[in-house]
Amino acid sequence: MVYDIELNSVAHYPANVLLDLAPLVEDAGFNAFWKGESNSTDPIVALSGVAARTKNLKVGTAIYHIYGRSPITMGIQAATLQDLSQGRLLLGLGVANKTIAGWHGGTFDRPLRRIREYVEIVRKAAAGERVEYEGEIYNTGKRFQLSWKPQFPHLTVFLAGLGPKMTHLVGEISEGVCINMGIPSKIREIAERVRAGAVAAGRDPSKVEIFAKVRVSMNPDRAVARARLRQVLTFYNIADHYSTMLKDCGFEPEVNAIQEAFRAGGFKAATAALTDAYMDKLPVIAATSIQEVRDRLAPFAESGVTRLSVPYVPAMEPAGEDARRFIEAWRTTA
Repeated sequence: MVYDIELNSVAHYPANVLLDLAPLVEDAGFNAFWKGESNSTDPIVALSGVAARTKNLKVGTAIYHIYGRSPITMGIQAATLQDLSQGRLLLGLGVANKTIAGWHGGTFDRPLRRIREYVEIVRKAAAGERVEYEGEIYNTGKRFQLSWKPQFPHLTVFLAGLGPKMTHLVGEISEGVCINMGIPSKIREIAERVRAGAVAAGRDPSKVEIFAKVRVSMNPDRAVARARLRQVLTFYNIADHYSTMLKDCGFEPEVNAIQEAFRAGGFKAATAALTDAYMDKLPVIAATSIQEVRDRLAPFAESGVTRLSVPYVPAMEPAGEDARRFIEAWRTTA
């Protein structure tokens, strides 16, 4: 069981701030530094800087959406960062949703086939192999091969997964699942499906990592800590896939109330409809102290997770200073 950190949730951390925080993150004892993608700063660019400023800290993409770049491009980027970081990359990939696919001129369809082919091509390209892939979705043409021999040809690939079919596939083809917005009971359920997928593929299920996120905000005033987390949760309650999963977890009345408020009055109205009682049942922690954060992470650590990420949501601006206070507090309890 290892603890990681992510710095990009709800707040904008300027790129130079991320680099300044990286050595502190490593010193605090976090195992990996994760960076996500949607419309925020680019993960590979940011993580290259993080890798250059650290020695042992792993760097991970959680999650890089497959519509933003071809699998060949992703393979080139992954191989480059693997060499730069001396093999510290954890490559998290996901199929995203219709909205993000649309931003990149893509079509959200056949997600299982799409991610399977994408991963196969990325692995081959990043390993320095000749790639001449002819799939049902992707065709790479002839004679692609990196111009250099990668020092670290093996990629550690994590895949985002929530539903039954995708999480089964995760166990078949990747080194781990990335679970976002999962309560402990849902994490256990997903972990079982992932491990079943590994067994079906003839793989050792104990070798597949279960990686989950629990967002944290910390401030002496709990209401202040709740404010930014409420924005995050509002988004997930109105988003595709996540809202369905939350309903499956038994929160259908709460999700419906938030969505009705959104339709009637927009995002602010939806945020106001998200109650403290509902927030406290979700994978977020609005804490007043670092010890409270540690204590409330325990049920997630006991749910079968092997790698637990703590995306820090700053309660105050500037975001970098608030994150620094959290990281330093974490170090004192490591």
